[in-house]
Formats: sequence, C-alpha cells, structure tokens
Amino acid sequence: MPIQDKTRGPAEHSVREQIVQAATEYFGHYGYEKTTVAELAKSIGFSKAYIYKFFNSKQAIGEVICTNRLRMIMDIVEANIAGSTSSSEKLRVLFRAVIDASSDLFFHDRKLYDIAAAASVEQWSSAVNYTNHLKKIVAGIINEGRLNGEFERRSPLDETVDAIFLVLLPYINPVQLQYNLDVAPQAAQQLPSLILRSLMP
Repeated sequence: MPIQDKTRGPAEHSVREQIVQAATEYFGHYGYEKTTVAELAKSIGFSKAYIYKFFNSKQAIGEVICTNRLRMIMDIVEANIAGSTSSSEKLRVLFRAVIDASSDLFFHDRKLYDIAAAASVEQWSSAVNYTNHLKKIVAGIINEGRLNGEFERRSPLDETVDAIFLVLLPYINPVQLQYNLDVAPQAAQQLPSLILRSLMP
C-alpha cells in the first residue's frame, strides 16, 4: 500500500494542479458564479465525475485559487516589511503593501473578483486564514514597537490589533474595496500616520 501511495501521489497532485490552473483561466474568462463544474470539466477535457474525484465542489476549487491569490499578497507584504527597520516604518509599509497588492491582484483580474468576494462573504477558510495571518503580522509589529519603546503599552494588545485591522478592512475586503479604490492611495498614506500618532508613548 505505501508503494502505491507514493507512485500515485505525484500523479494526482499533477492532475489537481492542472484542474486549478484551468479553472483559474476559465473563471477568469467567464466568472466564478456563472461557471458550473460540468462546463469546467468539458473545457479541460475531463468528465465531471473525474473532477469530483479531486474536488468535492466548485467552492473547493475556488478555495485553492483564492488561497493562491491571497498567498501572493502575503508574500508581497512580508517581503516589503522585511526591508523595514523600525516598527513605525513596518506599520506604514504594511498598509501601503496590503492596499496596493489587494487593489492590483483583485481588480486587474475582474472576472476572478467574484471568487474573492464569495470567499469573503461566505467566510471560506482561505479568507479566514488570510485575516488571521494579517492580524498576527499586525500584532507582531505592535508588540515589537511596545518592547522597543516606539508605541504605548497602556491599551490592551488585542484591542489595539483589532482596531488597526478594522481600519484596514475596507481596503482588504474585496466587497468593500471596490467602493474605496479611488481613495486607496490616499488611505495608504494617511491612515498609518493617524494610527501611529495614537500609538505614541
């Protein structure tokens, strides 16, 4: 049995990747909501039953696509933060990188927008994990700033992190971001400045 799993595993992984890649292109062209699994299967040249061997629903495919997209954003954000020295600069960079990357990735692929919107509205695990990851990054920056004396220590850490995340939310939630694109560049500059003033010791 172990030998069979080892030989079958890579092949199955390759098929899953093929399905995800094809689905990304298909959803990007026709839209997530308007596409059925049967249509997707036909476009790839697979049967619907064969697709269901690897994914139990259209949402499961959308989850992988959404996870891939959000991972791209996190990679960009973390790479930008890594180049910053002070906690204050890290917070500024976080806002700028998150807002810029979200706007770019979500809205340059308009047909894929509804995957991100569905993930947010229906609280898919990909969207929840992304939110939790961002909160951990914010918490790390705030905690570091408190330890090095840049930020005040009076307010409870969890309340501070939640408040900062709520300020970010209109620019990372795809449903809200579409209504805030015009002010996003301004927000990326002014919001962290306001927050940093409130965090002063």
